[in-house]
Amino acid sequence: MAMMLRRAAGSLLVVGLEGTELTRLERAWLTVVQPAGIILFRRNIVDAQQTRKLQAEATACCAAHSLRCVDVEGGPVDRLRDALAPMPSAQAVAIAAQHTGKSGLVREQGKLIAQGVKAFGFNTTLAPVLDLALPESAAVMGARAAAPAVAGVVSYARNFLAGLAAQGVVGCGKHFPGLGAGTLDSHLDTPVIGRSTRELWANDLAPYRELRNELPMIMVNHAAYPCTPGKDKPASASTYWITTVLHKRLGYRGIIFSDDMEMGGILKYMPMEEAAVSAIAAGVDLIEICHSPELILRAYEALIAEGERSRVFSKLLLDRASQTARRRAKLFAGAVPRALTARQFELLRERILRFGKKVREAQPA
Repeated sequence: MAMMLRRAAGSLLVVGLEGTELTRLERAWLTVVQPAGIILFRRNIVDAQQTRKLQAEATACCAAHSLRCVDVEGGPVDRLRDALAPMPSAQAVAIAAQHTGKSGLVREQGKLIAQGVKAFGFNTTLAPVLDLALPESAAVMGARAAAPAVAGVVSYARNFLAGLAAQGVVGCGKHFPGLGAGTLDSHLDTPVIGRSTRELWANDLAPYRELRNELPMIMVNHAAYPCTPGKDKPASASTYWITTVLHKRLGYRGIIFSDDMEMGGILKYMPMEEAAVSAIAAGVDLIEICHSPELILRAYEALIAEGERSRVFSKLLLDRASQTARRRAKLFAGAVPRALTARQFELLRERILRFGKKVREAQPA
């Protein structure tokens, strides 16, 4: 039973690495934890060959059907911009598509992002953003949010996801239940969003209702919604938001992914041990911890300790691990895409640059 709990706990974590090469220490703790996958950032990426090697070595220590995640939304969040080419933001592409009447621009963006992601050996991009582009969050979200109205967000996300799917890359809608009315950066603090349940249902949650059968994964944020039954608890640790709303009311059956649990939005509210246990108890399938080995191991050990202490949590942990493993097997059954030749890589870079030029020229005067 002890080994089963350890395997289950590790398989509910997606973890980050320190640098551009796998260290002996990282190899050691990855072998112990055997996480569900890894996530890389610009600090980890030099070029495609190095990135593919790093991922191959790291995922050899992971659970089967592992995630190879990267954030490529376009615009300000684009981990491949230096190693490949800068991708226009979601907002710029959505505006260009609306202005020209060519929704195919969004699908093209999704396709190009997917091709770039695959060139570096990834199978998942944590996009699209489904938050509404509202004035309250403009200083924090910037051009990451595609549109202010539900219809615009849904249209953008649907076409973007179609572009990803056509290339066999998994997307992740974020940041449930919505950061459009937030004024704080959850990397630093817990955003407190004063919208009522009715307002959220009619607006922020509408893209998730519309797209629930098209989203392979949904990322839950660390904001609090005190005017709802969720009260002051961050959504990522809230049974109300994850089980009651996302599972039961919206009927979502894909993988539920936490935002980075190293963020101040959750760690200023509770320590890592409590956050990890609370997230799994609330209904999260995969906990993302993006950097610190200490925090990764503290979360891992906390899940095991709670499973040993509580029969109820032990059963929940084992059941969640089994369920999530089945979903991973369905989403990530394919082999790692073949590396591009130097000529193919350069042609992809040129296509992205031409796409960026096309989007800039399509902006309204």
